Formats: sequence, C-alpha cells, structure tokens
Amino acid sequence: MTPLALELRDVRKRFGSTEIIRGAHLQASPGERLAVIGPNGAGKTTLFNLISGRFGVSSGDILLNGQSIVGLRPFEINRMGLSRSFQITNVFHRLSVFENLRCSVLWSLGYRYSFWRHLPRLADARERAEQILEQIGLTHRRDALAGLLPYAEQRALEIGITVAGGADVILLDEPTAGMSRAESDGAVELIRKVTAGKTLLMVEHDMGVVFGLADRIAVVVYGEVIACDTPARVRSNPAVQEAYLGLHAPAEATA
Repeated sequence: MTPLALELRDVRKRFGSTEIIRGAHLQASPGERLAVIGPNGAGKTTLFNLISGRFGVSSGDILLNGQSIVGLRPFEINRMGLSRSFQITNVFHRLSVFENLRCSVLWSLGYRYSFWRHLPRLADARERAEQILEQIGLTHRRDALAGLLPYAEQRALEIGITVAGGADVILLDEPTAGMSRAESDGAVELIRKVTAGKTLLMVEHDMGVVFGLADRIAVVVYGEVIACDTPARVRSNPAVQEAYLGLHAPAEATA
C-alpha cells in the first residue's frame, strides 16, 4: 500500500501558555494538490513551519511518505523529499537567475559541499538549471541579477528554486501574494506545470487561485482543521461559511 505523501496526526504547537495549533489532522495523497485556507491568524504559516522543521511540535506526529519527521532539522527534511517557499521572496539577490537555480540543484545531483569543484564544468547541473529556467519562463533573464527582477519574476524564480532539488512534496506559502490578476493567472499556470506529478500544499488567500488549482481544500480556523474536502463541498460547508463570517471562535482566541 502506497503511504500518504504527508500526514499530520493530532499536531499541537504552544508558544508559552498559548496554543496556536490545536490538534491538527491532515492528509495529502501522492500527486494531490491541497490548498490550506483560513482567516488571518488561523495558524496556516505555523503549520508550514512545523511541517518543514522550522518549528518543533509540542505534541503529535508528522509523517513524510510514511516516515516521521518530527525532531528533524529543515535541511534533513528537505533531503527526504520536501521543499518549501516563503511568504517573503527568498532568493540570492547578488547571484544571477541561472546561478540561483544551479545552486539549488547541486545536492540532488550528488554534489556535496566542496571548495575545489569548478561549477561551470558540472554539465548535469548546468543542464538541469537550464531546464528549470525554461519551465519557469525566465530563459531571457538567465544572466540577470535575481535582486533586479520584477516582483512577479522573483516569485517565479523562487518557485523554480523550490522544485529544482527534485522534492516530491512541495509547500508554497502565498505564492501569488502581491500580484495583479494577470500575474496571478500566470503564476497558477506556472505552479500547475512545475508541480505536475508532485504533491502540493499551498497556503493562499486568493480564492480564484485556490479554486483554480486545488483538488481539495483544508480550512484552518484558530489552529484547527475544521474541514478538508473538495472545493465544491468546502464552498457549501456551513462551518466554513460560519468561520468566514467571524462566528467560529474558541473562548481563548489565538494569534
């Protein structure tokens, strides 16, 4: 039996006496696109930080392809096949677009950290980076400094970096934040293309993007997953409607 790509079992996270994540249960199957939505302060990014190892869980378990990743550091989780992007664009501003991508493919191709390697001689790294350049539509920006790219192109580059290492589980945190409608439409097509065959978890506020990409939608409210279903069923779910009207709140609200 094929294990789930990602599973959260009664995951909880406390900061001091405040419980931010309140027993979250979530499952994503291989190849599934799962959007995570919820009001501001619901705990969506905290969930991503727990999954990717930036925060440690207070209790519960997180499994990646059937193996627990609780207690592992972010780079260890990445090497097990999970990669993520961030709300704030995170690229090497003083490197070119191509150099950003080449850096991101090295480990997956078996190149470890060594100072004597002459990077231009690594034909497989160059070819893989060139493939991703074409995938994300930035071939014409190959030699441009990443820090000088327009915002939407920086986001496209970050998505490229996220998938470049060959991870089979991809986490994207608000990938279209700050984009115009035309830019968002382009980002949706890019995400669909570069995550084909992979498992995608995406935090996103733009409902057009969510309903355009997601196979299922998980709704997080005050640290709890109150619904996880197809877009049509989530849209008509009374608990979800209530939450978005501001009526679903525990006695002790969380930030």
